[in-house]
Amino acid sequence: MDNAHPDVAPGRGGEAARLPTRLRASWRRSETYGLTPEEMRPVFTGSVDTGSLLYECGHEVLKGLRTTLANEPVSMMITDHEGLVLCRLSDDATIDRSLDRVHLAPGFYFAESNAGTNGLGLALADRAPSLVRAGEHFCAGLRGYTCAAAPVLDPVTGQVAGTVNLTTWSDSSSQLLLALAQATAGSTAALMLARGSGRRMRPLPRGEVFRVYAEGSEGYDDTERPLSAAWRQCVGTARTALGEGRVVAAVGESGAGRTALLSAARRPAAPRERVLAARPPAPEDIRAWLTLWTPELAKDDTCVIVSRVDTLPAWAAAELAGMFAQVRRPDGGAAGRMQPFALTASDYSAVPSELAPLVDTVIEVPPLRDRPDDVMPLARHFARRHRGHEVTFTPTAVRALTSYAWPENVRQLRSVVRGAASRADEVDARHLPAEVFTGSRSRLGRLQELERDEIVRCLTEPGTTMAEAAERLGMSRATLYRRTARYGIDVPGRTHRS
Repeated sequence: MDNAHPDVAPGRGGEAARLPTRLRASWRRSETYGLTPEEMRPVFTGSVDTGSLLYECGHEVLKGLRTTLANEPVSMMITDHEGLVLCRLSDDATIDRSLDRVHLAPGFYFAESNAGTNGLGLALADRAPSLVRAGEHFCAGLRGYTCAAAPVLDPVTGQVAGTVNLTTWSDSSSQLLLALAQATAGSTAALMLARGSGRRMRPLPRGEVFRVYAEGSEGYDDTERPLSAAWRQCVGTARTALGEGRVVAAVGESGAGRTALLSAARRPAAPRERVLAARPPAPEDIRAWLTLWTPELAKDDTCVIVSRVDTLPAWAAAELAGMFAQVRRPDGGAAGRMQPFALTASDYSAVPSELAPLVDTVIEVPPLRDRPDDVMPLARHFARRHRGHEVTFTPTAVRALTSYAWPENVRQLRSVVRGAASRADEVDARHLPAEVFTGSRSRLGRLQELERDEIVRCLTEPGTTMAEAAERLGMSRATLYRRTARYGIDVPGRTHRS
């Protein structure tokens, strides 16, 4: 090591007890990974993705920061969402040589599972800005450094794309290091948005705790117009599992109706029971969110559904797992039965390791594109709930809605139908947004979106021919055909006569 650092003995008790809560939890996780203070397990990969948007934007932001920190003993890094170091910039050759010896270098994974408690690993695990000083590192080889890291959020999905990590000597001032890492992460996300061809920023999760009513998918009354066999089969499986006291995880794409399915499955088994859904907020609000609803776990007449557990910080998942394990039904007998609760996530593999052992049954909720028979029953239901009376759909509108892939699932269908039902009592193709008629998966800039929407508006006017639409748009028919092909525009039932 090129710089002296405290020779802290790797004792577990007193040393760990003095750490803040998040760091203590990280130390415990480090032990579960099989790491010791004397041993790290950095994994090297042959190459890094230098063509990704994260690398491109992060590297550019770090180059600007490098000029600001010229001659300072700070090494600046960008990592991906798994802790793989993508790039490292510094003007201090001494600290770079030292970091090479502990493998904190491009091409190495430095997540908690590889290097124990460290700044970037903790930022990824807890999805929050993190500062780890000197002896707070789990592995002794890192105790000569102070690391500040902040997650970089993908501006479209809101998921953690990677981190910005700033590392300096442990005896250097770290007061501003974390603030600088956060500002750099924010600048990287902003540049990713600007370079993302007109993509819009996804709002941060608000976090919610609400009572749900088991009427089927997204509040739908399944007894009125039964939904598809695929949906009913999932509900039946969940109903049986919950009735037997098993913990169920509903997995699948966001917006597919995972929470609604669990609620629909639980209600017949305990019709007088309250079903409470808890959806995580942004990481900085997790503590208040837990305080708000976790007392409900002790109530016999409440079933809790924790949505999107794959977005929970590691410390929160561990705390929640402890709460679930402690709460038992008073009539559970010698073996004990957990208070009824269920989880949702994008995939079982994404369920935090602290919560995964509690899951007895996994149910995959099919996306709406695999349940085309559900589209119109749900559309009519959403329209009726929005307007307070029945809303009809023309055959053209029906064909458009049922042929669309619904990448955002039932949530997107509800939004589209509400918008259309606000405009008419009989929904036609012209009342639907342009997105429903396009199959293009490529990113569109703002001007391209405007052009696409105007083409769809003209083509959905009743009786409009391609020639008439081209004239209104001020382009030739050949150009219009090319544009519709480029944007994947398909208006069902529209005539192509000259």
